[in-house]
Amino acid sequence: MSLPERKLIERIRRLAGAKSNAVLACGIGDDCAVLRPPRGHELLLTTDFSLEGVHFRREWHSADAVGHRCLARGLSDIAAMGGVPLAAFLSLALPAGLSQDWVDGFMRGFTRLAKKFNTPLAGGDTAQSPGGVLADVVVLGSAPRRTAVGRSGARVGDDIYVTGSLGSGIVVLRKLQERRRSRPALKHPAAERKHFYPTPRLEAGRWLRERKLVSAMIDISDGLSTELSHICEESQVGAWIFQPAIPVAPGATLRDALHGGDEYELLFTAPPGKHDHIPDRIAGVAVHWLGTITKARGMWLVAPSMKSRQELKPEGWQHLEARSPQRV
Repeated sequence: MSLPERKLIERIRRLAGAKSNAVLACGIGDDCAVLRPPRGHELLLTTDFSLEGVHFRREWHSADAVGHRCLARGLSDIAAMGGVPLAAFLSLALPAGLSQDWVDGFMRGFTRLAKKFNTPLAGGDTAQSPGGVLADVVVLGSAPRRTAVGRSGARVGDDIYVTGSLGSGIVVLRKLQERRRSRPALKHPAAERKHFYPTPRLEAGRWLRERKLVSAMIDISDGLSTELSHICEESQVGAWIFQPAIPVAPGATLRDALHGGDEYELLFTAPPGKHDHIPDRIAGVAVHWLGTITKARGMWLVAPSMKSRQELKPEGWQHLEARSPQRV
C-alpha cells in the first residue's frame, strides 16, 4: 500500500528535490507556492487530466512512463505557445491498495522530465481515488509580453508546417490493444519510445517564437486533422494539405498520420515570406512543409497529381465525443 497522506507528501517532496530559485520562492510545504515570474513576461498556464483507462493502463505502461507522460502533456502545451516552463503542480488521486513502489516509479518519471526542462514541482494535492489513478497536472510558463503564439493568427496564404513524423502513437496503441494484458514486442523501437516517453518540443517552439516566424501554433496531441481544424476555426480560415508532404512514421498509414493522436509534435503556420528562414531541422527535430492556409473555409487533402482533392474532416481524438477513437 502507498503511504498515508502526510508521509506521502514528504516522500514526494524529497523525490522532487525542488529548491528555491529565481522563479520559485516557496514551493511544497506551504498552503500556496510563491513564484516570481520573469520581468517583462506574461504567464502561461495549462492544466491536463490523465486518467487511468483513458490515457494509460497500468498493465501496459510502467509507473515511470505514466509519470513522464502526465507531465509531457502540459509541457507540450507550453511549447505550443512558444513559452518557457516555470513550475509544475501535481494533484494525484490514488486507489486504496496501490503499492508505494508504483507511486515512487511515477514520481521518478515525472521528476526526471521536470528536471530535464528545469520545471520544479511547486505543489499540488493528494487524495484517495474510488477507482483508478487520476493525475491532474498544472504547468505554469511564461513568454515575453505579447509574444505568446496562439491558434488565431493564421492568415490566408500562410504556409503550414509540422515537426517530426506522424502516426507512430496510434501504431503503438494498436499493438497494445492486440495484446490486452502485456506489452508486445514492437518492430519500431523509436515509435515505442515516442509513445511511452514523448519529448515536448519546447526548444523548437521557443526558437520559432523568438525569431517571430510563426503566425499560429498548436501541439498535436489529438491528431493532425483535429488540431488543424482548431487553427482554422480560431483563425476563421481554411486549409489544404498536400498528401505526399505528410511525414508518415515508419509502420504507420496515411490515415494514422492524419488522425492518430498522442504525438506531441508542433503544427504551425508562417507567412510565405518566412519560408526561406525556416530550416529543415529545428533543435534537432525535422520540420516539414504541409500545405497552405486558404480563404475558403474547410480543410482539403490534395492528391499527388494536384488535380483532385478530398475533404479532410477532423477525425482525431475528441473528449466527450462518442465517435472518437479510444485512447487506450
